[in-house]
Amino acid sequence: MSATPNLKNVLVISHPVVKHKITMLRDEKTTPLSFRLITEEISQFLAYEATRDLSVKHQEITTPLEKTTCEVVGEELVLVSIMRAGLGMLSGMLRILPFATVGHIGIYRDKFIQATVEYYLRLPKNVKGKRILILDPLLASGDTACAAIARLKEYEVGPIRFVCFLASKQGIARVQEEHPDVEIYTCNIERDMNDKGYLLPGLGDAGDRLYDTLES
Repeated sequence: MSATPNLKNVLVISHPVVKHKITMLRDEKTTPLSFRLITEEISQFLAYEATRDLSVKHQEITTPLEKTTCEVVGEELVLVSIMRAGLGMLSGMLRILPFATVGHIGIYRDKFIQATVEYYLRLPKNVKGKRILILDPLLASGDTACAAIARLKEYEVGPIRFVCFLASKQGIARVQEEHPDVEIYTCNIERDMNDKGYLLPGLGDAGDRLYDTLES
């Protein structure tokens, strides 16, 4: 598999404010409290960008001056958080997308059996055909991302977008190879990964930094 991704289905959010906040996340001096708040803020930018093409429908309302016809979101949306770190993105996403429903998937890469392990899955009712945003701050090797995408496809969901803060070239290429229909929204494509699978320069383990836990 090539580590050079095709960027056709990859959108990099290059807004100066996003770059500024990503820098704050990278800084090892950033406290868990600040890390959580910044994660929420960046997630709001990503929610805006990843839903630009939601369909709309017309709705009649009355303003203080007259009746008029306006537009409202016309399709259902499901946010699926990859636990643990994806949980940190939910509050920001839901501030912008309060009409969305939420699912959770617990999945991780087991280094001993060299495979992904799913330990939790709970999705909203009737996800068939619905648009999905998968949330995880980091896309590294692509193992958990691809496993989560494949699992959701078993439920015949609609179009899937993977939303993250940082992504590796290897992870993007892996998703594109296994799921070429999935679009990736990220704030930066990182230089490399180390031998432990951490992004470089990266920001460390997002889950540990969110919740102030010991490095696994």
